[in-house]
Amino acid sequence: MLLIPAIDLKNGFCVRLLQGKREEVTQYSDDPASTAKRWVHDGAELIHVVDLDGAFSGEQKNIESIKEIRAAVDVPIEVGGGIRSIERIAMLLSLGVDSIILGTVAVINPMLLEQACEKFPGKIIVGIDAKDGKVAIKGWEEVTEVDAGALSKNAEKVGASAIIYTDIVRDGMLSGPNVSATKAIAERVKIPVIASGGISTLSDIENLAKTGVIYGAITGKAIYSGAIHLKEAIEFVKNIK
Repeated sequence: MLLIPAIDLKNGFCVRLLQGKREEVTQYSDDPASTAKRWVHDGAELIHVVDLDGAFSGEQKNIESIKEIRAAVDVPIEVGGGIRSIERIAMLLSLGVDSIILGTVAVINPMLLEQACEKFPGKIIVGIDAKDGKVAIKGWEEVTEVDAGALSKNAEKVGASAIIYTDIVRDGMLSGPNVSATKAIAERVKIPVIASGGISTLSDIENLAKTGVIYGAITGKAIYSGAIHLKEAIEFVKNIK
């Protein structure tokens, strides 16, 4: 299982939110590129980047920070947050971003998701943010009636390269990931499923890895707060049988 550090961007700073609430913000760094370099130095093979301003407004406001992260590291980066047009996807890919994460648009404009997967094969990841099995959109401020499992099957059907599944109740809370829900999604599809939200201990990571079906796990607050040391955790994952 791949352990993936997260860099959440707000006003050019590296931050974390509690349960995605924009008012519950903790700033960790004013230099996201240096943070990315630190994670790669610790062994990260992929960096997860979210433009939080974009997630809330639908318009990216951290392009310069994304460019700096791309220039600073030589591992793949995946970027999400308010990406809602083919033109914006093309622009980000032209900057050297390796994968684009579509969340809200996968629900409100499924045709665009299908077009994106066709136009940029292997480059589109669907982010499924769920509360009690229902998909949340627009920076998690609106919970829909869309079933997370059904959305995962559709994402696979139209050609998404992977799914990132986030339990928004647990995100940023260091309360442990929703292993059973993530496993259930992973067992429904054949494309990789990445867990996100709530990881706080090496035991949490072990529980995800031992399902045998979860491709990767994103960690954010735990590595910023020091609850988990990324280098140690990556080595730990490699030794899980």
